[in-house]
Amino acid sequence: MNTAFNIVAVSGGAWRPSRTLVLTEALIGALGQHLDFNVQVIELGDIARPVGGALSRSELPADVEAQLLAIEQADLLIVAAPVYRGSYPGQFKHLFDLIGQDALIDTPVLLAATGGSERHALVIDHQLRPLFSFFQALTLPIGVYASQADFDDYRITSPALQARIALAAERAAAVLGGVIDSAPRKIA
Repeated sequence: MNTAFNIVAVSGGAWRPSRTLVLTEALIGALGQHLDFNVQVIELGDIARPVGGALSRSELPADVEAQLLAIEQADLLIVAAPVYRGSYPGQFKHLFDLIGQDALIDTPVLLAATGGSERHALVIDHQLRPLFSFFQALTLPIGVYASQADFDDYRITSPALQARIALAAERAAAVLGGVIDSAPRKIA
């Protein structure tokens, strides 16, 4: 019996076009090679104004509250953030400030980030992973970082990034019980 998982992907970019959204969609596509799932993509840019103006969840419109509930009820979260000045944007953090502190306990989270250069590559381990550790979420060991050099006109062109996306998807699928190819894969 196949189970369709509920995956929620949060793309933390506020602008379009967005390399963060492209990376998010690539991760969703790669997961589709291993799992049956329903996916909801939440783009921060679409809800930034109501989220930014809310000091508590009770101040959010119903459609945004529904998106927060989706985050809290996901079987797997894909969380991707752009990096500005060494960290994720404040608006991204504020979104997660509105999530119940016990709502993500044991929820697997696939972390991803995009930045202008490799200078920001440690954001996954030094910024995103601690945020989700607070929630007691299960951050997956493999995160995916992409720099501007990995894209051409908002398309992923880097073979190394494509391989990392595939590996991250395989590992995420294994956590959810998906069938994976068990052959080791060398990543450049």
